[in-house]
Amino acid sequence: MATDSNNAAGATWPMPKFRFEVDFGTELKGIIFQEISGMDVEAQIIEYRKTDNPVFSTEKMPGITKHGNITMKKGMFANDNNFWDWYQQITMNSIQRRTVVIRLLDEQGNATMQWQLDNAWPTKTSSTDLGSEGNEVAVESLEVAYETLVITAGK
Repeated sequence: MATDSNNAAGATWPMPKFRFEVDFGTELKGIIFQEISGMDVEAQIIEYRKTDNPVFSTEKMPGITKHGNITMKKGMFANDNNFWDWYQQITMNSIQRRTVVIRLLDEQGNATMQWQLDNAWPTKTSSTDLGSEGNEVAVESLEVAYETLVITAGK
């Protein structure tokens, strides 16, 4: 167990990942999702060889930052077409971009970590699969592309 002088109890624990909410910056605030995945960011690698380098190998340096798409899954509710409506706004080279904020919450509902996706827009929406033999909840998914990711402590 790690200790932290700023913590009154003297113990620091990893944050649980099961309580989170998403804010789409419009009428869609505080949406609870079942699962969020794909919060990836990576620096592409540029390899080159200096002409005066006596070693026969390349040097590596960071290149353009690449962000993965984020996939969000949630239960479907009657008369809730918000994701489909947002997706339907896509026209040739035009879409309403939004700032999407994902907040990881503690036991009291306070944000402990925050991921801000700037200039986000839907690239894919999927409805649930249907089957008369099961009793599962209907789940819809939304895939979102974005341009920049800002990670901060909770606010």
